[in-house]
Parts: sequence; structure tokens; C-alpha cells
Amino acid sequence: MNDAGMNDAGTNDAWTLPPVLQGRHVRLEPLQRAHAGGIAAAAADGKLWELWFTNVPKPEDVEAWLEGALAKQAAGEQLAFTVRDAQGRIVGTTRYYELLPDTPRLCIGYTWYAQSVQRTGLNTEAKLLLLGHAFEALGCASVGFHTSTHNAASRAAIARLGATEEGILRQHVRHRDGSLRDSVCFSILDGEWPAVKAGLQQKLERHVHG
Repeated sequence: MNDAGMNDAGTNDAWTLPPVLQGRHVRLEPLQRAHAGGIAAAAADGKLWELWFTNVPKPEDVEAWLEGALAKQAAGEQLAFTVRDAQGRIVGTTRYYELLPDTPRLCIGYTWYAQSVQRTGLNTEAKLLLLGHAFEALGCASVGFHTSTHNAASRAAIARLGATEEGILRQHVRHRDGSLRDSVCFSILDGEWPAVKAGLQQKLERHVHG
């Protein structure tokens, strides 16, 4: 790697290698094959794969799911993270995707958590870490989010972050069951990040002291 942080292919390594992001309640680290058992256990916590509009793998499909994620990372399309709670237990996963370093812009998604940690401060802090890295380390001009029009919980959670709903991409991609998905699009701009950051920090404090 040269002095500018570029690798031999001319790509900034920050856009090709997932960082470790450490908070008080959550740790995000690069997804590895050794995490397969923990990912399967997290998915089984609430049988998350039964939600047809999500991308949570069944336990028997975790290996193929993991290989797919790592293949997209190797191709420079995504950066995949394993999510651990404060005790070090694997409780879910998330990714940066649609990486556009020339803009720069990326999206955050492919996110799911074990039922036992949903509605806790873990997701709030994870989003704070992911957005902070995107805006403050990668210098993103904007960060996007997509979710299925059928996923009301995800749609509400993204709006609560402070993201702006931009519209709907009709028949955008397919759900895991093969049906066509309309995707709701949200974004946060770099100029909006300070206010969003302050809001997330306040939410996190309420989770801690509430």
C-alpha cells in the first residue's frame, strides 16, 4: 500500500476492507467463515427466517449465505460485518453495500438481529458506529437505506434514525421467496449527519439510563 492509503489496484483499502467498530454495547467486526455457527444461532433466536420479506438465512443455508456475502466483498461490492453484543455473543449481521467511492456514497443494509437484542440500544449504537465511519472516516456525501414496502418495522426504524424518505423503487429487487420487491429509499446527507449523530447519541443515553 502506498502513502496515500491506496492499494496496487488504485482503490482505497478503506473501501475494500471492513473495519472493526467498537462501542460500549456492540462490536462490529469483519464477517468470517468461522462465524457461521454464531450466525446460525442468532438467526434461530426468534426463527427470523420465517419473515419472508427479510434476507435472514435458515440455519442450513448459513454456509451458502456467508460464502455469498464474502464473494460480494471480494468483488468490491459490499463490506460485511458480524455484530456482537457487549458479552461477545454473535447476535446478527449488517453490511455496507452499493459502494461508490468516487461520489463518495454507500448504503447500509442486510441488517438483522437476534430477537433477544431487538428493541435494545444495540442497533442504535451499531448505526451510530456505521454512520460515523461512513461520514467521518470515508468522507461520504450521503448514506442510503433501502427496505421492503412490506417491512413496516424496518421502515419505521430507518425513519427514526433521522433519514429522509426519498421515494419507492418499484419492482426493484426480489424477496428471498422470489417475489418482486418494491423498495423504500431513504438517505442521510453529510450536512445532516451532525444532527442525526446528536439524536442517536441521545437515544443511546435513554436506552442506557431508561
